[in-house]
Amino acid sequence: MESTHFTNAVFTFLTAVCAFLLMGTGFVFAHCDTMGGPIIKSAQKALETGEVNLVLMWIQKKDEAELKQAFEKAREVRKLNPAAKELADMYFIETFVRLHRAGEGAPYTGIKPAGTDLGPAVEAADGALESGSAKKLLKLMTETVTHSIHEQFERVMELKKHVGESVEAGREYVEAYVKYVHYVEKLYDDATAKMAHHGEHEKEHKH
Repeated sequence: MESTHFTNAVFTFLTAVCAFLLMGTGFVFAHCDTMGGPIIKSAQKALETGEVNLVLMWIQKKDEAELKQAFEKAREVRKLNPAAKELADMYFIETFVRLHRAGEGAPYTGIKPAGTDLGPAVEAADGALESGSAKKLLKLMTETVTHSIHEQFERVMELKKHVGESVEAGREYVEAYVKYVHYVEKLYDDATAKMAHHGEHEKEHKH
C-alpha cells in the first residue's frame, strides 16, 4: 500500500514537472547543433528565402548585427556556383549556431550530422511538439524518473537500517542519502523555477 501511494504521488508530481517544462519561453532544443534539428533547418530556410528574420529569434539582440552581416555575405557568395553555395551555407550555419549557443552560455563544439542519436528524451520532446500532444513524453519522463527516485529511496531505506553498525556503514548511508536528496531537490527546483517564470511572463502580458 505504501509503495503504491509513493508511486502515485511521484506520478502526480512528475506530470506537473513535465507540463511546466513544456511551457514558458518557447522551444529549447538539445540538438541545436545537428543538421537535422530545427535550428539549422530554420537557417537553411532563411538562406533559401532571403528572410533573415527566420533566424533572429534564436539569438540575442546584441548578436543581430554579426548574424546579419554573415547572412548577407553568405547570400552573395552562394550565387557563384554550387561549391561556393555549399561553403557559404556552412559558414553561415556555423556562425548562427555559435551565436545561438553563446546566448545559452554554451560553447560551440561544431556541427553534428543529421541522424545523430541524442537519446529518447530529446526525441520524445520533439515528438510532443510535432504531434501537439505531450502524452508519450509525460509517460517516458514519469516512468524514468519514478524508477530512479524509487530505486534511490529503497537503497537509502535499506542502508539506514545499518547506520549504527560501523562508521563505514554510516558513510555509505550518507553518500546514498545526499545523492537521493539532491536528485529530488534538483527536480523540484527546475520545475518550480519554470512555474515561477511562466507566472511572471503571464503578468507581463496582462499589463
